[in-house]
Amino acid sequence: MMNTKFFQFEADFVNNLRCIPMVVRYKLDTCGIKLKLSHWNHFNLAEREALVDLPCATANEITTYREFLQQLVIKQTGTAASELPLEEHPAWMDGKTIPIDVLEKAKEEGINITIEQWENLSPVQRFALIKLSRPSHENHNFLPAMQEFKLIS
Repeated sequence: MMNTKFFQFEADFVNNLRCIPMVVRYKLDTCGIKLKLSHWNHFNLAEREALVDLPCATANEITTYREFLQQLVIKQTGTAASELPLEEHPAWMDGKTIPIDVLEKAKEEGINITIEQWENLSPVQRFALIKLSRPSHENHNFLPAMQEFKLIS
């Protein structure tokens, strides 16, 4: 199942989609749904693949994605997932400002990220680095992501 929808640093778990891949986490933040791993584990592979494949970029797609996801969660658990406030200007959409957590995590690893490098990343790549640099996150994939995104060799 491995394809270009997933990052290489996720290769250890995306074949069976046992964890929520970054592309889905990106869509969750885009549509304002807090999906727990316990919810994800209730979904069958086809449902997980649908959440990977469904578009979630335009206002209509975001609404459709949110409704589809909530219907899945309700069907599987009997209760809707928590909703989160949508960020008006998410950090991953800003190619001009590198978030402090990303800069600090990179510095910890002895890496300097330039604005030019940050600008050249896709929003989902920036999203991944933001998530992987959070102090509360298990971030052993930060360096592999930096290598995959050609920020270090």
